[in-house]
Amino acid sequence: MNDLHGLATRALRVLDPEDAHTAAIAGLKLGLGPRAPADDPILATEVAGLRLPNPVGLAPGFDKNAEVFGPMLRAGFGFVECGTVTPKPQAGNPRPRLFRLTEDRAVINRMGFNNEGLEAYAARLARRGPGVVGANFGANKDSEDRIADYVTGLTRLWGLASYFTINISSPNTPGLRALQTKAALDELLGRVAETAASLPPAGRAPMFLKVAPDLEDGEVQAISDTVAAHGLAGVIVSNTTISRPALRSAHRDEAGGLSGAPLTVLSTAMLGRFRQAAAGRFVLIGAGGIGSGADAYAKLRAGASAVQLYSALAFEGPGLVQRIKRDLAARLRAEGFRSVAEAVGAG
Repeated sequence: MNDLHGLATRALRVLDPEDAHTAAIAGLKLGLGPRAPADDPILATEVAGLRLPNPVGLAPGFDKNAEVFGPMLRAGFGFVECGTVTPKPQAGNPRPRLFRLTEDRAVINRMGFNNEGLEAYAARLARRGPGVVGANFGANKDSEDRIADYVTGLTRLWGLASYFTINISSPNTPGLRALQTKAALDELLGRVAETAASLPPAGRAPMFLKVAPDLEDGEVQAISDTVAAHGLAGVIVSNTTISRPALRSAHRDEAGGLSGAPLTVLSTAMLGRFRQAAAGRFVLIGAGGIGSGADAYAKLRAGASAVQLYSALAFEGPGLVQRIKRDLAARLRAEGFRSVAEAVGAG
């Protein structure tokens, strides 16, 4: 089966990237995804009260509409984050809007929160089985009150997800990243916290904020203080970058957010800055440029309690998650760690 999935991955790379993604989702819905063996016990960990069989999660963007979180959990991910979802369905930006940068092991996207909307997404989450599944939500591009969109998303998804992620860091919705400024973020998190307090306690779940890698030191401290003040469980570092390191691929000048291997150093450095600013007040999840066990291990040592990946799947296929977990377990043992938690922040 591993050979079959490898062949399918190579075949999908021949297609337009967005068509390949659509085909992958269709195949997973038909039950064609891999089934991973039980995880090495050394990988079991707990993050913000969430018990994970392993710390390697699927980042949002792959399962935008909460269609295949079950197959991806069975493929070996320790947790899956669906979305980003917006209150109203929206088509996103015009195609082409997704680009493989093969020579750079990178992706540029300007998708623009294309999704089927809250109702379809919530209906699928309501049918979920075992496993940790997060809900990532955002604001519609044409919204007159973006903060109200986040309140709407939280209210509709309450009780349906293992955790929630407030996405204010996509570069593909104009003006969205302005919500990372201190005053706007304080208002947003204040209204979200007020809403959460008014909803049934039974639906309560950890809440995370997803941030950009393109932040100044003062912004990192201000965001950290605001997150702590409003009692969020943690911060996910980071989304795609609008910066452009030296790239070789033909699509290097396309507009949008850059992810994949060129983001590794930037996102890991930003993770370290958030660890210092957090000062133990909340947990961190590391994302951005993870394509190997070494990358995942570096994120843990920089302060992440768990990690997420997505872009590398476009080049490596679904077998990547198993390779990362094997390598990560071997590295933990080689360094004398007895658990993932012992390695967090050890770098």
